[in-house]
Amino acid sequence: MSLPVTDTSAPTAGVRHIDTLIIGSGFAGLGAAIKLTQAGKTDFLVLERGTDVGGTWRDNTYPGAACDVPSHLYSYSFALNPEWTRSFSTQPEIQKYIQSVADKYKVRDKHLFGCDVQSAHWNESTTRWEVTTTKGNFVAKVLVSAVGALCEPSLPDIKGIEGFEGEIFHSARWNHDADLTGKRVAVIGTGASAIQIVPAIGKKVSHLDVYQRTAPWILPRADREYTKLEHTAFKYLPGFQKLCRAGIYWMRESQVVGLAKAPVFMKPLQFAAERHLRRQIKDRDLRKKVTPNFQIGCKRMLISNNYYPTLAQDNVDLVTDGIAEVTANSVVSKDGTVREVDAIVVATGFHVTDSPTFEGIFGKDGRSLADVFDEGGQQGYKGAAIANFPNMFFLVGPNTGLGHTSMVFMIESQLNYLVDALQTLDKYGIGKIEVRQDAQDRYNAELQEKLSHSVWNNGGCASWYLDKHGNNTTLWPGFTFQFRNETKRFDLTAYDSVTTADLAAPVHVNGKTPGPAAIPAQIDLDDDKVTAQ
Repeated sequence: MSLPVTDTSAPTAGVRHIDTLIIGSGFAGLGAAIKLTQAGKTDFLVLERGTDVGGTWRDNTYPGAACDVPSHLYSYSFALNPEWTRSFSTQPEIQKYIQSVADKYKVRDKHLFGCDVQSAHWNESTTRWEVTTTKGNFVAKVLVSAVGALCEPSLPDIKGIEGFEGEIFHSARWNHDADLTGKRVAVIGTGASAIQIVPAIGKKVSHLDVYQRTAPWILPRADREYTKLEHTAFKYLPGFQKLCRAGIYWMRESQVVGLAKAPVFMKPLQFAAERHLRRQIKDRDLRKKVTPNFQIGCKRMLISNNYYPTLAQDNVDLVTDGIAEVTANSVVSKDGTVREVDAIVVATGFHVTDSPTFEGIFGKDGRSLADVFDEGGQQGYKGAAIANFPNMFFLVGPNTGLGHTSMVFMIESQLNYLVDALQTLDKYGIGKIEVRQDAQDRYNAELQEKLSHSVWNNGGCASWYLDKHGNNTTLWPGFTFQFRNETKRFDLTAYDSVTTADLAAPVHVNGKTPGPAAIPAQIDLDDDKVTAQ
């Protein structure tokens, strides 16, 4: 059955027509803008709801915000930064780096800032995405989601919290007008943000209550300032910074053996974390409270040198009884204890497997991403495509997360795949493309089988890595260089596609032809063959 022909060349009044729309400008969206420009593409636009590039590093400005991946590895490979001041960079320094890259590659004019995407609908009759935003409507041939996993704050469902009369805000929406000096403060959560916030405010507040649901494993933070000699070498000694980056990469990559292959090899790291805990927490009762009851790596491994000492301060209490309710001026724990507070910092993480952004993207059958994920879990193909959503590609999609190294490496791998995909569409005149459901199902079956051996699935914890179906739809179950090899080229054979020519000549890929094909019997795509029958 042929698709109807619709003329989309003439712009609709008030609607902007564009070839490729990219949503979000963190590391992924900015990287896409740079790589598309380098590939000679000009008909694209990045829609960013914030006022600048940076994504999570623009938004998370809480006290103590810093990266837990070494600086040299937490950058684009094509834009190394010899100006890093220390081995683990702080938020302001990372945001400055991202801004400098946007300026260096001159892609700010390809952005529309302050533009919040409200909905995106696939129109099967026009084979275009219809996108509604706060700055007008768009029609696009290709939609690219570069919305990061850590962008939508997750707020706790606690009785009475909406009636709290003091200052209250999420760690990712820090209120810098709220002076916490001398105040009684409660921090809810003990994740990656909380263990940075607690030491940063612990000495300035009069009293701090830290509410812990699950104790995290914490390793020492090997952080230091770079010397002048090192800075000189980074700038002027050819290959020195690349060598440092490679050393860090392979050191981090060695953790995959224990995380994804054989959890028994996580024991040395757990021993280091236990030793770190014993050295910094002398009080036996407190030490018992902060000792995790699961294997290291099952949840995100954290690094800090000052979190434990802050918990041991006289003005800090660690509360593990759980929260029953919040009143106008206090937090009531489940044991009935009432603790009066002036401010509450909510450090409860983000919507990862249930992001609100999924609710506004609708595929070819009218179902939203949220509906599709709710029914079968957050499944995709190579983290880049999802069946039922034609002409849509994802950056930082399902199963591309990491538990040991830099996400920028994964993002660059997906950028290779995206650029090759768009060039393939242009080269062969493809107007509509969609990953086949059977290809996606096989890919995910293999992923889950590999993950079944990992510490994330066998470490004895419940984490945000797992969705409500019990599947790990967040993490990549192997070495990152394997993912790089898998995404080096766009594999058209995993997709069903239709040529642009009247949208009536179906290019058939490993399945039944939906109608007569008006194309050559075979298109040779180097090692891949796409046949029409």
